[in-house]
Amino acid sequence: MNEPGKKSLDEINQSVEVPSVYETSFLQKFLAYSGPGALVAVGYMDPGNWLTSLSGGGQYRYKLLSVLLLSILVAVFMQTLAIKLGVVTRQDLAQAIAVKVPKIVRYSLWLINEVAMMATDMTGVVGTAIALKLLFGLPLIYGILLTILDVLMVLLFLRFGIRRIEFIVLAAIMTVGVIFGIEVFRAHPVFASILNGLIPNSQLLMNHRELVLSLGIVGATIMPHNVYLHSSLAQSRRYDYHNPKQVNEALRFAKWDSNVHLGAAFLINALLLILGGSLFFNKGNQLTAFRDVYEGLKNSAIVGTLASPLMSTLFAFALLITGLISSITSTLAGQIVMEGYLNIRLPLWERRLLTRFVTLIPILIIGFIVGFNEQTFEAMIVFAQIALSIALPFTLYPMVALTSSRKLMGRHVNSTGTMILGYGLTTIITILNVVFMINI
Repeated sequence: MNEPGKKSLDEINQSVEVPSVYETSFLQKFLAYSGPGALVAVGYMDPGNWLTSLSGGGQYRYKLLSVLLLSILVAVFMQTLAIKLGVVTRQDLAQAIAVKVPKIVRYSLWLINEVAMMATDMTGVVGTAIALKLLFGLPLIYGILLTILDVLMVLLFLRFGIRRIEFIVLAAIMTVGVIFGIEVFRAHPVFASILNGLIPNSQLLMNHRELVLSLGIVGATIMPHNVYLHSSLAQSRRYDYHNPKQVNEALRFAKWDSNVHLGAAFLINALLLILGGSLFFNKGNQLTAFRDVYEGLKNSAIVGTLASPLMSTLFAFALLITGLISSITSTLAGQIVMEGYLNIRLPLWERRLLTRFVTLIPILIIGFIVGFNEQTFEAMIVFAQIALSIALPFTLYPMVALTSSRKLMGRHVNSTGTMILGYGLTTIITILNVVFMINI
């Protein structure tokens, strides 16, 4: 087992105490280890997920719920490997890869993943700016520039410590979940059809438009930055990594934490898809933008007596929350990638400013050339998903290889079945992403 000289995310590494293995309360231990999964789950609820889920529901009602479910199950598997790498080796994925590859490969992987981190940040910027326009009528250019101020929000949160950040993010997830729960409840969905939608249907492969949208859901769900982030956050708990029992317990409860919060992410995305399917299916308008949903929720000609300014306001408020909260996780993931591959450490506020300014450059250039309108910026979300899709194989293949190395993982090495499943799923995701990019 490797014990790296430098800690991943040194500010929070081993900063949270956990009960000893001799304490028997499951709930107490679960609560102590719970938190990193919430930070990771936010990445599964970004504006890219919103667009694909709402569009899927609006066009095909509940049929694509099965695609969403399968995507989350694959994500659960991949995040479990990331947890295992971090807990067992005390390295994040970037650190573990960097010591195994030549310098040119290390720099190349850093560049690919840096672009992916900026693409992730771009979705948060666009989502926040659009939410501000929907809520307050703020022009997009001002909303985009205002996102620079979320550097201050990240700094403020970090002064609280990682544990309080986890609680803030968890509260945000619960708020968004309650908002969409209320909206779906008011929409009176057909629960029998929802259950049928959770069953995979081979017809998806026959319908070109359904297939492309399904691939979009897959591409928006499984993203590189979540893997890097989880491999580091799993080390935030202070346990004795020389004690096999403590390591086993850390793995066990970190997986519980991940699975519970990814389940919450699935629920929120499913609620979005159900909302689109319940209110907008067969209503003659194809949901392609946040504005469509926002205006549709106020339009009695579309949603009947359910139309309400409150529903549309809650929708925009939930979008604002997820856009702001995602800035925390994209900052942390970007720091992990830079430190791991380049061994460069920057204060988090400098890293945040650097990432945000680099992200804003293409957004502002495109805005001045094409125009600052919602359609242009929502198209950027689609292109951001393409960048994430390109980076994904360069993240998942090394992770499966590393966790399948007995020299590195010891008795926690992947079983043959897990290794085959990991490589198989990564290959399938790679092929699906290529097909998505060709057909987009």
